[in-house]
Amino acid sequence: PLPIIHISNSLNKIAMKFSTCFTLAASLLVSSTSAFVVVQPSSLMVASSSSSNLAMAEVPLEPEPEGGEELTAFSSMEETRMKNMGDFDGKTSEEHDNLPVYKFWLQSVAQGELIKGYKINMVKEAKKNANFPGFRKGQIPPYAMPKMNAFAIQEGLIKTIEQAVSAYGLKSLSGSDGEVEVLENVEEMCKGYKDGTSLPFTATFNCIFDPTKTPVAAAEVVIEVEAEEEVEAEEEPAAEEPEEVETE
Repeated sequence: PLPIIHISNSLNKIAMKFSTCFTLAASLLVSSTSAFVVVQPSSLMVASSSSSNLAMAEVPLEPEPEGGEELTAFSSMEETRMKNMGDFDGKTSEEHDNLPVYKFWLQSVAQGELIKGYKINMVKEAKKNANFPGFRKGQIPPYAMPKMNAFAIQEGLIKTIEQAVSAYGLKSLSGSDGEVEVLENVEEMCKGYKDGTSLPFTATFNCIFDPTKTPVAAAEVVIEVEAEEEVEAEEEPAAEEPEEVETE
């Protein structure tokens, strides 16, 4: 089954939720002699790319869906594309003044440095309570590190999706309508993951257009400025032509 990541009105809350899970899971190391036990995200995706200075995981991306309208980002977000795939079964969002809900396709990259940062923080927290037989207190055994990678990768995905939603002028939904499907295989991506490796992925989710960031509003500003310039040009007096002097 494809993994479903829920994004609410505040995607930061989701990131906090997963961070809390990471801390709680890390505390299990104290009472368990087995590896970190967590619910593995079952799918995610990765593709190779030479456009970044960071290494890319060599896992093929799912094919891009046909159709859809390519969107332009309001703020710069490298190696990211977003397409509006049309309305979501004619639904509207009651929590957002019944604005129409659309389905979006996203292609982006969870940057290696972002994932690495989450892993460093997670390992730091886990070490505070780690107490494994055969290992010094505060030491994380090697067999637990793949689980740490999986948690850090999922956190990196969530943060990247959050950034994309904001960059493209969208607003997330609450409830089941706000779920995100990452389309590639996370387990394959996690296998042999090396710190600093960036992970391209694709995802689909439902959102509304943020009414405060619509392209229409930007277009109206441009039209208004152009209109003002035309009025100013009309008000400027025409230059008087010099009188001709007759000579005998």
